[in-house]
Amino acid sequence: MSGKRKRVVLTIKDKLDIIKKLEDGGSSKQLAVIYGIGETTVRDIRKNKEKIITYASSSDSTSLLAKRKSMKPSMYEELDKAMLEWFNQQRAKGNPVSGPICAKRAEFFFYALGMDGDFNPSAGWLTRFKQRHSIREINIRNERLSGDETAVEDFCSNFRDYIERENLQPEQIYNADETGLFWKCLPSRTSVIKGKCTVPGHKSVEERVTIMCCANATGLHKLKLCVVGKAKKPRSFKSTDTSNLPVSYFSQKGAWMDLSIFRQWFDKIFVPQVREHLRSKGLQEKAVLLLDNSPTHPNENVLRSDDGQIFAKYLPPNVASLIQPLNQGVIATMKRNYRARLLQNNLEEGNDLRSFWKKLTLLDALYEIAMAWNLVKPVTISRAWKKILPTIEEKEGLDFDGEDISVAAIATILQHTKGLENVPTENIEKWLEVDSTEPGYEVLTDSEIIKRAQGQTDESSEEEEEEIELIPEKHINHAAALQWTENLLDYLEQQGDMILPDRLVIRKLRATIRNKQKMANSSQ
Repeated sequence: MSGKRKRVVLTIKDKLDIIKKLEDGGSSKQLAVIYGIGETTVRDIRKNKEKIITYASSSDSTSLLAKRKSMKPSMYEELDKAMLEWFNQQRAKGNPVSGPICAKRAEFFFYALGMDGDFNPSAGWLTRFKQRHSIREINIRNERLSGDETAVEDFCSNFRDYIERENLQPEQIYNADETGLFWKCLPSRTSVIKGKCTVPGHKSVEERVTIMCCANATGLHKLKLCVVGKAKKPRSFKSTDTSNLPVSYFSQKGAWMDLSIFRQWFDKIFVPQVREHLRSKGLQEKAVLLLDNSPTHPNENVLRSDDGQIFAKYLPPNVASLIQPLNQGVIATMKRNYRARLLQNNLEEGNDLRSFWKKLTLLDALYEIAMAWNLVKPVTISRAWKKILPTIEEKEGLDFDGEDISVAAIATILQHTKGLENVPTENIEKWLEVDSTEPGYEVLTDSEIIKRAQGQTDESSEEEEEEIELIPEKHINHAAALQWTENLLDYLEQQGDMILPDRLVIRKLRATIRNKQKMANSSQ
């Protein structure tokens, strides 16, 4: 007769490991044997996957999650949710947070939430709050100038020691950062309005997406942009397969990055593409992703490949804004490229501003922003790492050709753009910087934090998404596609000014369609 199985209590980290293995196809039976638990326990972990991941993502310490065995809720659960949301936002901004500040804010939320009884935000309450969320330090200081510069020096020195110990080369060191993009925002003679059309006669419509850039320190590996829009499949996508887009597209009701999307991106896009790149370079499949403290970035326990060789590391809150590589002109360059290309395309097509704005779709914008990212040179990215890795430029022998699109260059294009001939230089500068401070995450007001803690959702956002959701797809068969291609080739060959590469691309496309048609016919 077999003895009774010894009771095993799993840590949060154990549960995360089991979730990873389940996602990779592991069976409940096998995992139960490996961890010495019952299959029912494994199924419970699968059932509570999102809850476990969310809890781990809000944690601030790897070592504490390796010890912690429960997700014991607070006696004041709504207050706990509000405080955690507030704390994460303060940390992301690098705002000063101390024990007394936390206590004062907790007291405010307690009464704002309409909770009953007396509440004393004592040192004991603060300690328990930290323990519940595995927060190592509550004291975050953002002392400008000397304080930050000292912190920068300390971090850079420690990080260089770290990559030396880990034997990581610049090719294996990455940074990712989000930003908001008002993709339909145009300059004006009088002012610039975020994300709104400034053409007379048109209704103002805000058009915003979140863009996340990611590249390694040499600038030689730029991942496809990650774009978060509101709708799962916007109207302009029609029958377009999102997997064929020039960007990695995700949807969220407010077009914000969130913990779930970031984790999907890390596991399904970042890790596989980094492995492939490092293999092509003959390097060990090991890499570090440097991140800031955005509330949408999960804990480093969650951002780790199965073998632990590709992982995340966080910049201290009080230095991120000063040294985060992609924030040192890289994202700004991409946005300038995007806006300059929009104006140039409008000019080449001979449109007036009214018709151009009307025809511009999100699909058009995704192709243009992808091209704008491709136009960012490796040297621009590598140079942005100078504060963290000062020797990288010398080692890589990079050429410093200027590439920044100047205000004067934009002004020249505008002089030939109907309706924008006399836009002041000041307005051009404002337009180019209109979303420079837009975060990729949702910044909540106190009232919004309270609503979220109470479980209230913004129904208007969901209704807005439904409004722009799917339209009936139009199926195009091989014969129709081939006929259109033939017509386009005939047109191009009749035009004396069309360059050969353009025609060769269409001919190659025609050959591809013909092969697809033959395969389809042979299978019938």
